[in-house]
Amino acid sequence: MPKRILQGQVVSDKNDQTVVVNVERRFRHPILKKTLRKSKKYHAHDPQNAAKVGDMVRIIECAPISKLKRWELFSEQG
Repeated sequence: MPKRILQGQVVSDKNDQTVVVNVERRFRHPILKKTLRKSKKYHAHDPQNAAKVGDMVRIIECAPISKLKRWELFSEQG
């Protein structure tokens, strides 16, 4: 099965080698036919502490690294 890649914005880089990424998804409500936005935060492994708050990044699934970290930094987009 392929690994999922998500794109989001870094909202916290306070922890060592960890960033918190807010991923927003859009979908159409099945009955109301209105476009809704839902967001979720993911803890991702950042070994070089490269990402800073406000950066747009991509994260990829990986084996569990800690209690909350199941994602790692894949690429930075600026």
